[in-house]
Amino acid sequence: APGMFSSALKRPLNICQQPGYVYEPALFADGPVPLKARLFANENPFGPSAKAKQAIVDAMAESFRYPFEFARDLQEKITTAEGLKQENIILGAGSSEIIMAAALLFTQKPNANIITADPTYEDLPSKFSDMKGQWKKIPLTADYKLDLDAMEKAIDANTTLVYVCNPNNPTATVLEPGKLRSFCERVSQKVTVFVDEAYIDYLDDPKANSMMDLVRTGKNIIVARTFSKLHGFAGLRVGYAMAQPDMIKKLNDYTNAFATISTTSLHAAYASYGDDAFLKEALQKTMQSKEYLYSVLKKEGYEYIPSSTNFVMFPVKMDSRQFVQELGKRGVGVRFWQFNKKEWCRISIGRMDEMEAFAAAFKEIS
Repeated sequence: APGMFSSALKRPLNICQQPGYVYEPALFADGPVPLKARLFANENPFGPSAKAKQAIVDAMAESFRYPFEFARDLQEKITTAEGLKQENIILGAGSSEIIMAAALLFTQKPNANIITADPTYEDLPSKFSDMKGQWKKIPLTADYKLDLDAMEKAIDANTTLVYVCNPNNPTATVLEPGKLRSFCERVSQKVTVFVDEAYIDYLDDPKANSMMDLVRTGKNIIVARTFSKLHGFAGLRVGYAMAQPDMIKKLNDYTNAFATISTTSLHAAYASYGDDAFLKEALQKTMQSKEYLYSVLKKEGYEYIPSSTNFVMFPVKMDSRQFVQELGKRGVGVRFWQFNKKEWCRISIGRMDEMEAFAAAFKEIS
């Protein structure tokens, strides 16, 4: 039954302890206020695809076996599409497992530091910091994009990793691909660059914006991808990274490789990868909901950062934590941030009924 696991919790879920979350039991379990709109986790509410779901059913008969060959099949499908070899790829239970491996690997050097934008997706740098590495945060540009020039200048003898989330989370902005490519080519000669492309599928031309070609040309770069977003696999947990073979071997030392991914999830990912018709439909639905959100914000007199992803950031006119709490009381879950001397809300793009639920609650407090 929905909520059967979370309703038994006596404390907040770990995810609720991350920046921007306000833990309210009603947002995670069947409580006094039913959750009408789950808009805090950047999930794809339209997926996974019919092919992926059927693949899960079909794979049940083989689920008693360890997934050796199934992992190889998925690796081969991805590397063939990307013009790489199987020694260039590592699979993980979502990109989170690979992020953890990178944090472990790149904190081995004494006094190691990581350079990131601020704000950005905090999973890797926060783990890096937890392991006693130094986290060097570089403010965004005036248009809320990564300041690549400042990030490059911040590199010193103790820098072991530069982390680039593109498109960026939580600002939903994307870098000009030529500028990012030049940055990666220069910086990767000094230090490893980790490019997180979790939201790349939401762009009009993902291939043109991806840095995967730098892996093909032998650069010291890690490109991470996940099925958790447009493919709709947030709960199925499949991700991967591409890099040079020696880097893949090093990352493998800090993971269980594919052993953390279930046979059913591997089959689903194999079916979903390259399912262009489904991805196109899911993207169109996301864009429709996003345009509706834009219209709601404009009507209420709110500005927003134009989004290249499945979420939108906009400044609010009250304490952002209170804003999230008030929406939570009305059954709508979103997240908050404070940066650039403003209070912000980040709202994930949901189904149209969820966006309408947000609109109704928003009008009551805006």
